[in-house]
Amino acid sequence: MNLTGADAPRVAVVTLGGTIASAGPAGAPVQPTLGARELVEGLAAVAGVSLEVHDLVRVPSVEVTLADLFAVAERIGAARDQGAVGAVVVTGTDTLEEAAFALDLLAPPGPVVVTGAMRPPGTPGSDGAANLLAALRVAAAPAAAGLGALVVLGDQIHAARYVRKTHTASPAAFTSPSLGPLGEVVEGRVRLRARVGPLPGLPGTRPQPPFPPVALVGIGLDDDGRVVRALAGLGHAGVVVEAVGGGHVPAALVGALGDLVARGPVVLASRTGAGPVLASTYGYAGGEVDLLARGLISAGSLDARHARVALRVLLAAGASPAQVAAWFAACEAA
Repeated sequence: MNLTGADAPRVAVVTLGGTIASAGPAGAPVQPTLGARELVEGLAAVAGVSLEVHDLVRVPSVEVTLADLFAVAERIGAARDQGAVGAVVVTGTDTLEEAAFALDLLAPPGPVVVTGAMRPPGTPGSDGAANLLAALRVAAAPAAAGLGALVVLGDQIHAARYVRKTHTASPAAFTSPSLGPLGEVVEGRVRLRARVGPLPGLPGTRPQPPFPPVALVGIGLDDDGRVVRALAGLGHAGVVVEAVGGGHVPAALVGALGDLVARGPVVLASRTGAGPVLASTYGYAGGEVDLLARGLISAGSLDARHARVALRVLLAAGASPAQVAAWFAACEAA
């Protein structure tokens, strides 16, 4: 479906559902029922763009899959081939940070702008239309070219690899703790104050479904390790460990983690939300020096959820553990 404007830059819009598309009877819980045409109605003229819209699915974001995002990337690629200057992807906020990073890996070079809403349409303070309008403006902005996938909510522009949802309900839920926003939309103008380099290229073949399963296991105080030990029999193709601090686990877990390395790549991330996994500070059993020496792969500054998306995509591309390690190292250097 095309919503055209004379001589206006064309932006592809792909909708997946989420809060921004949710409605229901007055006072009742909402569900994602609104389609792409309903969401973008009236926005093309205000943003000064022409729209090519695709209504892919209407689901809460916990139901969005990597296969769905692969389909989104394919549609964006086709739209680019037909002259679209950028794309906007509309989805729910619960998994928006992971969806945006997956598109950073799978979609053509940006801008691919991911947005959503924290409050449903028709409720006081509903933010969906404003977020979508800002996202359209960023997607069409020449200054955003080459930035890959971006997240735009609350008029702030974030890099997909750093953004996190940090509150369950606040309209200001999305932040980038390690970097801060790249810019903002003010009075309808896109203002970029920082840039990030492109992600490193993926080794092997173009990744596509099915994406291999990767476990994500969190570590906490007095962890007895039974979840880590159980992973060996569950058939995952890889593991991401969300360790404490700079990348640390109790000593009782290091043997089991070493055994997992023999089965597939094990990526070490931090649960703190900002800063990189350390490399050479703590030498005790279970410290980052010990774990890296046992073959765990540092996630660098990527948090565990971003690292899990990256590992699934890398494995789908046929990457070896050595190639996985090289990619994460290159990502940290980018």
